[in-house]
Amino acid sequence: MARVELLMPKMGESIIEATILKWVKNVGDFVKEEETILEIATDKVDSEVPSPTSGVITEILFTENDVVPVGKIIAYISTNGEVDKSNEPAIVAAPLQTAISAASTAPTVTEAIAIIPATDEKGRFYSPLVRNIANQEGISLAELSQIEGSGVQGRVTKKDIVAYMEYRNEQPAPSVAPMPSTEPVVKKTYITDGAVEIIEMDRMRRLIADHMVMSKHTAPHVTSFIEVDVTNIVNWRERVKDSFQKQHNEKITFTPIFIEAVAKAITDFPMVNVSVEGTTILKKKNINIGMATALPSGNLIVPVIKNADRLNLLGLSKEVNDLAARARLNKLKPEEIQEGTFTLTNVGTFGNVMGTPIINQPQVAILAVGAIRKKPAVVETQYGDMIAIRQLMFMSLSYDHRVVDGFLGGSFLRRIADYLEQFDVNRNA
Repeated sequence: MARVELLMPKMGESIIEATILKWVKNVGDFVKEEETILEIATDKVDSEVPSPTSGVITEILFTENDVVPVGKIIAYISTNGEVDKSNEPAIVAAPLQTAISAASTAPTVTEAIAIIPATDEKGRFYSPLVRNIANQEGISLAELSQIEGSGVQGRVTKKDIVAYMEYRNEQPAPSVAPMPSTEPVVKKTYITDGAVEIIEMDRMRRLIADHMVMSKHTAPHVTSFIEVDVTNIVNWRERVKDSFQKQHNEKITFTPIFIEAVAKAITDFPMVNVSVEGTTILKKKNINIGMATALPSGNLIVPVIKNADRLNLLGLSKEVNDLAARARLNKLKPEEIQEGTFTLTNVGTFGNVMGTPIINQPQVAILAVGAIRKKPAVVETQYGDMIAIRQLMFMSLSYDHRVVDGFLGGSFLRRIADYLEQFDVNRNA
């Protein structure tokens, strides 16, 4: 019997684990190749995991709400259509197997499980990692049960317990042993006269918030600004947009034009296309540009155009339109939000003239483009300087000052502006 392993897919450079939201198929079910088996979630996207082959699911190793490291086996599929368990372990649905899989050589996990149960008396689940941390830090089950969780169904995550430890360590030591208290250790207090609506963040918003705070703590942000004359681009797009759509069945927007200029500028300044690990700089050969896309929920997601420097304007337009459309429908594949090396965000979509974006880690720079507005400007002509109405736009580049200094950041931003201002109005897409 051919036995195929189904692995937890890698969802991005900085993603090391994913949460199982729902098993769409069960043991004994037949699945076709590319048919969805389960739904998973990370801090960036909810995604469906397809079957790598056609066959029958013979074993499921993790349950819903389990947090599983990327690359871990989560199920087995038999390609001959039989559920053969004679030489296989029983289906594991208990959290204990998660602990064994996550740290099979670490005795401290076993010890933690003996002290902190997988679920408390209220039925709240605690992962092996959280139980292990609680055991090492001397956090009792009663104390652990009072920590507000940001995971699925209120599950306490590693980030929650680490944040709680920081909070606890910051509190002054009592002069005498405190009396036992029935009050929660971590408690939210809302005082309102009814004029305030209390809204809990959804899972994606909480994770986005964590990612943004982490980026600001990781990288010293510097932002440079420049104003760009994009009159030629606006006039060219207005002239060709109808014929472009008729010929290629694609809308031509400003985004692929901006991405094209960014890709060219990165080729000229490759040290912007890097990431940092400790004191090591990782220079990326591929130019993979992410584009921040607003979702109907108000959250953002960043699909990535791989090897953007190798695509012409038509190719970039197809990628931009396709990724943006599927992002809004939550239909992106895991690999389509991975391996970005630079990010573009269009704050002009919301009518803003400029912004100071936060770097999308582990990248070192992000470009924001503002709204295009008609403004009077000085134009040099053969008859001398003149005042004319031009289409102007602000661009802002936030960069990691650990590796990108003012000269590199400013020069790179100026080069993007040069490519936009020198746009060939006689070009074909």
